[in-house]
Formats: sequence, structure tokens, C-alpha cells
Amino acid sequence: VDAFQAWCGPCKTVVDLFRKIRNDVGSDLLHFAVAEVDSIDALEKYRGKCQPVFLFYAGGELVTVIRGVNAPLLQKTILEQL
Repeated sequence: VDAFQAWCGPCKTVVDLFRKIRNDVGSDLLHFAVAEVDSIDALEKYRGKCQPVFLFYAGGELVTVIRGVNAPLLQKTILEQL
């Protein structure tokens, strides 16, 4: 989940990375979503930050949080979690 605030928008620079990984591993295993933290109370702790935050869930549980755009780390984390 790309957790973003309305004033800065979702992180568009990693969309291609997620598309590539999803195409490589198959669409059934990986799902990508964006969530505006200003309108979701459960994501309140991610408000007020001026950096992208990526939340990784497995089995409905939050398993990893990555702050900032680090394409190699994002890719490594996705593949490890799969």
C-alpha cells in the first residue's frame, strides 16, 4: 500500500517498478493499492510526513513498512514477502 497525503499525492515513480514485479511474479500473488492517510483513521500515524510510505501486508497483517523511495529495497522486500 502506497500511503500518501492529499497534498503530496501517491508516489508515481514506483508504479513502473510494481508493474514490472507484478508481471514477473504473476498478478495473483501481488496486489498494489494507494491509500490517502488523511481520510483513513487507521493510517493516522502516517500523516504529516513528507516522504512516501509503503506498507506491506501478508495475511491481513502489517509485516513491513518502508519509508522513502528506495527501488532496490522495495523490490527486495516484495520478493522476500512473496
